[in-house]
Amino acid sequence: MSTLDTTTVVIVPGLRGHVAEHWQTLLAARLPKVTTVEPLQRDKFGLAARVAALDEVVAGTTGPVLLVAHSAGVMITVAWAQRHDHRVVGALLATPPDLTVALPAGYPTPEQLRDNGWYPTPRTPLRFPSIVAASSNDPLCGFDRAAALARHWGSRLVDAGPVGHLNPAAGYGHWPAAEDLVRELAEAPPPRPVPVRA
Repeated sequence: MSTLDTTTVVIVPGLRGHVAEHWQTLLAARLPKVTTVEPLQRDKFGLAARVAALDEVVAGTTGPVLLVAHSAGVMITVAWAQRHDHRVVGALLATPPDLTVALPAGYPTPEQLRDNGWYPTPRTPLRFPSIVAASSNDPLCGFDRAAALARHWGSRLVDAGPVGHLNPAAGYGHWPAAEDLVRELAEAPPPRPVPVRA
């Protein structure tokens, strides 16, 4: 029996609604035990509301949890992890956006993000293993910026190549590496506890 058979994968989308052809949706259909944080109908830009929605989903699971986040879902996951980490065995954090610069047209403005609690981006290390998969040509975040976020969070950095923002607009769709990275996180041995000095 694979570790994934007993681990609930929690899909944490960004600010989009449900997209049938998105790689997260396609990945969910191939995993044995999975649940998705559904898009908010009210307060859709509020970070606190999205963190609460993630917490509700995790609280409704049993056994170990593995988080799979994309875009703004990465920021939701990292914000949630400032206060929680129960039963999380790992997190795949794909193409985090750079919220320090204005995003392209069609995305929330810096003012909307500020007014809805998205600043500042947490920079404390996560308390569970994580992988940041960064694109070399992401219009929402330069590779160097994504690498800096990975360092802050204590994440292993994976160069996903020139995959844009890793969404259907960039041609993804199915992202073959996703399942491999999820399995890597699920099968990794638990981190050794850090000794506490008296």
